[in-house]
Amino acid sequence: MADPGSSRAVRGASLLILLQVGSRALTFTANQVLLRFMTASLLGVSAQLEVYYLSVLFFARESLRVAIQRQGNDDRGDIGKQDGKGSDGEKTTDATTTQAAVNISYLAIMLGVIVAIVLGYLYHSTVSQSSISATPYLSPSLFLYAFAAMVELLSEPAFVVMQIRLQFSVRATAEAVATFFRCFVTLGSAAWASFNGLELGVLPFALGQASYGVALLAVYIWYGLSLAQREKFSLLPVRLEEKSGSHQPAAKEKTANHQKPTSSTSTYALSYFPRPTLQLASSMMAQSLVKHVLTQGDTLLVSALSNPTAQGVYALANNYGGLVARLLFQPVEESCRNYFSRLLSSSSSSSSSSTTTPPSNNPDHQPSLPAIRKASADLVSLLKTYVLFSLLIISLGPTAAPLILSLVAGPKWAGSGAGECLSTFAYYVPLLAVNGVAEAFVASVATESQVHRQSAWMGAFSLVFALAGFVTLRVLDMGAVGLVVANCINMACRIVWCGVFIKRYFGSQGVEFEMQAMLPGPLAVAAGVVASGVVRRVVTGAAEVPLGPKQIIFQLAKVAAVTVPLLVAVAISERSFILQGYQAMRGKRTAQPAPPPP
Repeated sequence: MADPGSSRAVRGASLLILLQVGSRALTFTANQVLLRFMTASLLGVSAQLEVYYLSVLFFARESLRVAIQRQGNDDRGDIGKQDGKGSDGEKTTDATTTQAAVNISYLAIMLGVIVAIVLGYLYHSTVSQSSISATPYLSPSLFLYAFAAMVELLSEPAFVVMQIRLQFSVRATAEAVATFFRCFVTLGSAAWASFNGLELGVLPFALGQASYGVALLAVYIWYGLSLAQREKFSLLPVRLEEKSGSHQPAAKEKTANHQKPTSSTSTYALSYFPRPTLQLASSMMAQSLVKHVLTQGDTLLVSALSNPTAQGVYALANNYGGLVARLLFQPVEESCRNYFSRLLSSSSSSSSSSTTTPPSNNPDHQPSLPAIRKASADLVSLLKTYVLFSLLIISLGPTAAPLILSLVAGPKWAGSGAGECLSTFAYYVPLLAVNGVAEAFVASVATESQVHRQSAWMGAFSLVFALAGFVTLRVLDMGAVGLVVANCINMACRIVWCGVFIKRYFGSQGVEFEMQAMLPGPLAVAAGVVASGVVRRVVTGAAEVPLGPKQIIFQLAKVAAVTVPLLVAVAISERSFILQGYQAMRGKRTAQPAPPPP
């Protein structure tokens, strides 16, 4: 029978994908209307403010989220071994694990205050005077983005509870409601300003983001308080103490007399925060910093090396080009990190009883050989699926992307250079997909020393990215296209590092990781090359000749006509892989749990 946690993780991934599709579709529709009210320079400034907002959230909570997730999985595994399913000890310790996660999530709120002030000051002091003059309500908008980030961080205690308990439906509800309010407020304020002849600049975006945070917090509090009452924990920080080798909230031990453990032996720092989780989070902090710089480095580079108009062009191309990544890749990446953490957590998480010995060196904390083999097979299957999907994107995307942009954004944006940038972005999307899954696996199994080494390599790759960006933007004057090329170089470096790490990890566990199995067959590759050549020859690009809506649809129909035989060729070439995947999914659906004993 399939592992219940794994099945819930898969269902959670499906739910998150559906959520992302719905919310992004709503956001996409709202953005199409907003583009009619915006100029390229305003879009560039709004992209800068969004980077500020995302940076506050990332630096405040990312490393803590990963550490809580990994430590929680390890604690639940230990509980099952010690107490047995359904025992009172398991219930008590599980509640304590949840309370510890709630406690440590408040560090994200405290960090958020500091980061919001520091980054806000840096942004406002470095923005050019011309941008301030050309952008109405820039300072109030910056304040609203900071407010939105802090409100969203207030929902972190409830979020981590839902995450470690795999309550994906709550997250889906919260993000769906918040997305609706953001779109409604953003569109409503922009339309109201246009109707009354007012120029609000980027203020509608700031108001929409603030409403997103408020709605998200309201939904999480509603569900979080209900769960806390049922499971006997608190969404507020509660002092934790040790008792007979197990950890129990002090609020639940009013009649007990305990001797406070010394700071050197206490599992909890300041009696609130579990030390193993803090140590893991601190070790990941540097990596998170480098990773975020790499993730948002394109916007930082284009801000430093180009004007707001060029920034707006790149922001538009990046938003459309990253749509697939946000719709599909991001929820899959998060679910993979959760899945592999649960499957292999005992080999990577720190033991609560010994924080000095690497868990990989402890035989009691090694995952089983079947679990390692399953992880290898699942990772290969997922990466091969991404590779086949990438084959379609690379073959047809560069030709179809400018046509789609011209159709949805209008000829004004298509003729601004965004079409060419989006066409180049089609080569970047596959790298983004593969790297996301690879880094999710690394984050699930890497020890603290390995995380430090990865951070060092990430720092080196950031220098490579900055150098490539300088060459393409300043030396070669490639504009936004050059920035996409620099991103491709950086992402390729990260994929190579992750590939070497994954190969060595499975090799050290006595399991072979077959990278060749991820490659498409010769027939699929040949079909992709032929399809790419055909669409370039028969399809007229929007950048070549101005096209109307009907003409664009006709050209896209040509692309669709080439897509059909390409899909057939890929299906024939990879028929055994597709059949195995179908049988695996069918087996999971038909598998029934064993009946209870009489």
